[in-house]
Amino acid sequence: MTSSPLTLFHLSDIHFGLEDKRALAWVRDEIATRRPDAVVITGDHTMRARHHEFAAATRWINALEVPVTIAIGNHDMPYFNLFERFTTPYKRFEGMKALVEREIDLPGLAIVPLKSVRRWQPRTNWSKGWVTEPALERCLAAIDRLPAGTATLISVHHPLREVGTHGTALTHGGEKALAELAKRGVIGVLSGHVHDAFDIAEPTAEGPVRMIGAGTLSQRTRSTPPSFNELVWDGASLSVTVRNLEHVPTEDMLIEDVPADAMPPRSPGEPVAPVAQVPAIDPPVH
Repeated sequence: MTSSPLTLFHLSDIHFGLEDKRALAWVRDEIATRRPDAVVITGDHTMRARHHEFAAATRWINALEVPVTIAIGNHDMPYFNLFERFTTPYKRFEGMKALVEREIDLPGLAIVPLKSVRRWQPRTNWSKGWVTEPALERCLAAIDRLPAGTATLISVHHPLREVGTHGTALTHGGEKALAELAKRGVIGVLSGHVHDAFDIAEPTAEGPVRMIGAGTLSQRTRSTPPSFNELVWDGASLSVTVRNLEHVPTEDMLIEDVPADAMPPRSPGEPVAPVAQVPAIDPPVH
């Protein structure tokens, strides 16, 4: 047991350039007032990886006076400069590079990063995830170095859900990654990408792994309003509360499953549940 419970704020998909300014101001104030033990941001800090979007993200994140670790999201890779994407894809993180895939060690609890983005993929949809062998090996080595008895949370952008074929899988290599993490008894895998929160026990050949997704803090909402996760670890159990300005209960904020295409969990014409927030199309990007 830890001497006192640890509180983490799990944010994702802020998408500076199309951020929700009201939600961000609220979260900033919550962090300043509550002083969580750490903030985990699981990628997609920008909308199109533009310089001014990264500048805004850097200012906001660096102003958080608590330990922070950030994952790289598919929207954070250069969109319009292919030369930079292939040669120096993380150059625009320079102002906050110390936070990128940073391991955070707290009393009895560690947050370990796992990369799921690639500068290119042998398939047409590069927005999807790919856990490479070297990325997985780095993550597992970091876990194996931890003192015995340390609880572990994994920080990654894409949910480690692998369905369909090599070309259609939401996260290629996700099934193997989850099985290896199950072997090591991780208490949860924190991710984003789908813009709705979820808390799912994902089965693997090595036992279940808890996958916890945070919603978005942008205008690109899916089926729930902007939100973040508040996690509390008491040394024995991990609780998740989905915080949002609409005061929607956590059980209504959680989607039941991770959509394979990372789009709204509904069919055309179906009513939007539970809080009628899915736009017909994404807002225009200027």
